[in-house]
Amino acid sequence: MVIENTIQKFKEIYKTQPTLLVKAPGRINLIGEHTDYNDGFVLPAAIDKAIYFAVSQRTDNQCNIYAIDLNDSISFSINNLQQTDKSWANFLIGSIAETFKFKNFTPISKGFDLAFGGDIPLGAGLSSSAAVESGMVFIIKKLFDLEISSMEMALIAQKAEHNFAGVKCGIMDMFASIHGKENSVIRLDCRDLNYQYFPFDFPEYQIILCNTGVKHNLGDSEYNKRREECEEGVRILQQAFPQVDSLRDADMQMLRSQTDKISEIVFRRCKYVIEEIERVELACDALLQNELKTFGKFMYETHEGLQNEYEVSCEELDFLVEKTKDFDFVLGARMMGGGFGGCTINIVEKAKDDIFINEISEKYFKTFDRKLETYIVNLTNGVEEINEIFI
Repeated sequence: MVIENTIQKFKEIYKTQPTLLVKAPGRINLIGEHTDYNDGFVLPAAIDKAIYFAVSQRTDNQCNIYAIDLNDSISFSINNLQQTDKSWANFLIGSIAETFKFKNFTPISKGFDLAFGGDIPLGAGLSSSAAVESGMVFIIKKLFDLEISSMEMALIAQKAEHNFAGVKCGIMDMFASIHGKENSVIRLDCRDLNYQYFPFDFPEYQIILCNTGVKHNLGDSEYNKRREECEEGVRILQQAFPQVDSLRDADMQMLRSQTDKISEIVFRRCKYVIEEIERVELACDALLQNELKTFGKFMYETHEGLQNEYEVSCEELDFLVEKTKDFDFVLGARMMGGGFGGCTINIVEKAKDDIFINEISEKYFKTFDRKLETYIVNLTNGVEEINEIFI
């Protein structure tokens, strides 16, 4: 187990027992893609792939961190938290600094020893960085007995990524890592950060991720372009409908009324987002009705929109989603994340998961001459302290 390995490494390096164990999970997003920066809804969940931390507090101001998976370490004073040229360390140092800044808290010159490692696959779009940040904020909260709410923890972790890691991300990844609940998904309103849990407890079905193993270079530039195209659509809509502050406020009737003023590309981008925001709400209704098949149908619709209207998919993702239609035991599939590579997310009949993995892996290898990595994931609780039985 990863936690046992983390404890063992801690003991080897620091020659003592950890006094605090923490698990910070990665996340998936079931539906609601590219809706976050349009003030829409997303539907993430924490998963049983996580970063594990072993910690003990020191009596001096020294902080020592060992990254097990990288076989690398860093030391610094808790009273001097600065960016470093070790990019992995900035996620942790930033989380400490932003936590203290948020609470205007001056530490009482007590550092800590920490070792961390995990089983979140890197580069698969499961938000290992957000798990690291969320876990570190939780640790500082525990070590210094700070009064910080779960939502505040997510906002602090987001600031760490903005200000120390230099990535202007949304809040969904940190939010899901912190707020996860077993056998549940979370509908997060990206406009006001209200959220609601919906049951996702279907014992006969399994969530399986298929990692294309590719990340095309288009990603960052095209992401920024999509944001600009959505903003252009909002500007045009506002001229006729002043109440439209974002695509969250628009509907298809409004959009169609402006076809003489809006370019075809911007129309398609806005159409996808408006329909996807509505699709998240419809998908949540399907979960309340225990209609997983209907939920799966919405996933396919999302992928078609991402492929043809938002144009952020790629050949490998489209291939994997299309091939799931050969299996009558797959209820839904779509690309997950920003696009141009990464994973597809699939809802598969549990009794047939081996058949699915073997056959789709074989098809993928034959077509792309590349091994397909697959991950079976379960929905789990968010960041939490682990029972001391492991120590």
